[in-house]
Amino acid sequence: MNAIPHRVDLSVKPEVTAFFDAPTNTISYVVKDPASNACAVVDSVMDIDYAAGRISHDSADAIIAHIRAHGLKLEWLIETHVHADHLSAAPYIQDKLGGRIGIGEKITVVQEVFGKVFNEGTEFRRDGSQFDRLFKDGDSYAIGGLQAFVLHTPGHTPACTTHVMGDAAFVGDTLFMPDGGSARADFPGGDARTLFRSMRRILQLPPETRLFMCHDYGPNGREIRWESTVAEERAHNIHVRDGMTEEEFVAMREARDRTLGMPRLILPSLQVNMRAGALPPAEPNGRVFLKVPVNAL
Repeated sequence: MNAIPHRVDLSVKPEVTAFFDAPTNTISYVVKDPASNACAVVDSVMDIDYAAGRISHDSADAIIAHIRAHGLKLEWLIETHVHADHLSAAPYIQDKLGGRIGIGEKITVVQEVFGKVFNEGTEFRRDGSQFDRLFKDGDSYAIGGLQAFVLHTPGHTPACTTHVMGDAAFVGDTLFMPDGGSARADFPGGDARTLFRSMRRILQLPPETRLFMCHDYGPNGREIRWESTVAEERAHNIHVRDGMTEEEFVAMREARDRTLGMPRLILPSLQVNMRAGALPPAEPNGRVFLKVPVNAL
């Protein structure tokens, strides 16, 4: 298991504002540098009425309104991975407020796989160049004076990353709240054993580290929650708490994944998110289409 590449400064406590999208159970975040007006957006959502083929931006507009109302300067739009359950609004927000879009460098693996699934052809670039920055494990970057660093935490997808910003870590679809356990690992390029090791790596962070989830489904009818700590996860996570073995987890995760259907928005999400949130190019008639590959997943 790789060590944590940077010291976590628990004295730096960024201001975190959460935005919950009920249709996709996704939580997006505005993360503000406590010492300046600089901020980042993590895992934004673009709204889609899939049955009607209609895109809208109410979720993203709420984030934009918050940033403007508080006089913040957007420096980064972070994607923790290529989401399969919602469409990213990163380019829409970037167009309104600026900032750079970043994702893990293994996006190229995802682009290669799904470029073939959707028969994208040679015009679709599979080099990650749709994004402004591709993060390697251990890379660091700044949000104003707030120093952030990146952990490569694959298993759910090959490109998953965790972003540590002061005493806060944004874990994407690796960990869930303690009573939710873990993300699935059966997407192309996913692997339960790799996921277990990535989660245990996250849990090497200091016990007081705040952990922010990308999804919550309110198990057993509880209210939606999205913030935990390393200590809480190590003590209580139903899938990866201290004492759970890798073999136990792999057996459980693989058995559970065999019972799960595909996410409702997986097909539009992948086509858009592998393009950094951009829609596919328009067809000769000027219209944009999202494909449904038959029996491909």
